[in-house]
Amino acid sequence: MSEINIIEADLSDPEHAEAILTITNTYAAGPMGMEEEMDEEVKKHLIREMSLFPLTICFLAFEDGKAVGVANCFYGFSTFNARKLINIHDLAVMPEMRGKGIGQKLLEAVEEKAIETECCKVTLEVREDNRAKNLYERMGFSYGDPVMYFMTKELDEQ
Repeated sequence: MSEINIIEADLSDPEHAEAILTITNTYAAGPMGMEEEMDEEVKKHLIREMSLFPLTICFLAFEDGKAVGVANCFYGFSTFNARKLINIHDLAVMPEMRGKGIGQKLLEAVEEKAIETECCKVTLEVREDNRAKNLYERMGFSYGDPVMYFMTKELDEQ
């Protein structure tokens, strides 16, 4: 059985950058994403823009030297706790690798980093029809009481 290794990605490493881009784009093209690949301009600029954003933190999962999963995260701030938090923006595992515990290992790495950097919590958004909700609930994520919803307002490009 192959071992899964989780690392904190280095966006300046071309191998890590390509892995993040490939896995994130695969996720975007799937049913839990946008059901289409990311726009070419987005793909062209994603890694650079993430590198320039100082609150970015990404994790990669590798099996036998091949990148198979990603957690794209960003530090945020909780005013109610007066402490920082980590938001998981994308948690994605290559389709052929799902069901092997890779998502759980990525979540564990994010939680370890959150504890290490004195965050008060880890947040994520999840679609109602996403099978990964079961994993998130097993890992201690909840909708809160009262139930919280994540809302979006898209803005036109400037």
